[in-house]
Amino acid sequence: MDIQGGNLVSQIKRLSDRIFERILTEQSIDAFNGAQGRILYVLWQEEHISFTELADKTGLAATTLTGMIDRMEESGLVRRIPDESDRRKTLLTLTAKAWKLQQAYMAVSDRMTSIFYAGFTETEIVQSEALLGRVHENLKRYEGKG
Repeated sequence: MDIQGGNLVSQIKRLSDRIFERILTEQSIDAFNGAQGRILYVLWQEEHISFTELADKTGLAATTLTGMIDRMEESGLVRRIPDESDRRKTLLTLTAKAWKLQQAYMAVSDRMTSIFYAGFTETEIVQSEALLGRVHENLKRYEGKG
């Protein structure tokens, strides 16, 4: 049996990244790129989280995240604030500018979902989400073995 799941996942990621960027351009959204949008999405769900938590929730490496947060802070999307309970920690919070972009981002995200699942039944979507979730958990478990 010729198993190509890993290759397909890589191709899906590259294609979806390109399509997402194209939709951002079509919608004249230039305040952030697709990768920054994933960071914003997590922060829209839960503000005041640490770099470690954000790295875990986005799947981005801490080193990659640091540079991206630097650029997002420079463009006025996020702020670093000290953690009042642990002075060694820095938390991330959104600016008013970022909150104003949430609705536009969600519209792009909804469009991506409709493209991603075009022609799928609701049952197939649920099954796909479950299978992708299992693959994700397998990879996270393996990564944790270090």
